[in-house]
Amino acid sequence: MKEGIHPKYQVVEARCACGNTFKTRSTKPELHLEICSACHPFFTGRQKLIDTEGRVERFTKKFGAQTSEQRKTAAKAVKATKAATTTKKKTATAKSPKASANA
Repeated sequence: MKEGIHPKYQVVEARCACGNTFKTRSTKPELHLEICSACHPFFTGRQKLIDTEGRVERFTKKFGAQTSEQRKTAAKAVKATKAATTTKKKTATAKSPKASANA
């Protein structure tokens, strides 16, 4: 390796936005993190939404906070109303005088 062209690799203290601090090595003198292993959902197992400009709030306002069971029952209800609507159309078409005159 050439001498004098590589940056210093030093021990630094990394600080996360959640308040967690830990020591690591880096070429930068300080590390400021937005998310770390102490607050990341993958490592903690709990959901933490980082709201940027109210986007999460707007989404829940528009679509509501639904569980998967609520979505399934809503989908079944939509299918049932569609099936009822198509059945009514078929019976109305069969009873109309135009349908019997054409036949």
